Amino acid sequence: MATEHHGTVETTAAPEAHGGGGLPQLQFEHWGGQIVWLLLIFAVLYAVLAKGLLPRVSGAIETRGAKIADDIAGARRLKDEAEVQARAAAAEVAEARAKAQKTAVDAKAAASAEAATRQAKEEVVLAEKLAAAEARIQATRDEAMGHVRDVAKDTAAAIVQKLTGKAATAAELKSALA
Repeated sequence: MATEHHGTVETTAAPEAHGGGGLPQLQFEHWGGQIVWLLLIFAVLYAVLAKGLLPRVSGAIETRGAKIADDIAGARRLKDEAEVQARAAAAEVAEARAKAQKTAVDAKAAASAEAATRQAKEEVVLAEKLAAAEARIQATRDEAMGHVRDVAKDTAAAIVQKLTGKAATAAELKSALA
């Protein structure tokens, strides 16, 4: 049969002309050779993989596993060291805090004692000044009271002079003021 496609002529032959129909790999007479080749290729690939590639991969996996285990062990060791250092630092901080509090208490006590000493000295000085001032006030009061009698005598003499027109005697003034 001949068919024409756009100016070209193709001839198609029947599949029976080439010796059978379908795919040769599905025909039973070729299976024996195919199974042999399959087993041969499988054996070669198995040998290449088992002897060459898989030992390298398993060696890399083991090496990587060992490195990871070493890294984990190192990390645990560093963590333990860090915890020990953290505890030591916390102890140092607590000790420093205790020393600082003791120093603060001692300084406060010393300042309080010094302030009490100064206050006692100032109270003594103030007491002395107060006693001296009270003594001066008493002396001034006594002096003023002594002058009051003289002023009262002079005032009484002036009043009697004014009211009666004659001067009072010293005996009369003394008896009036007594």
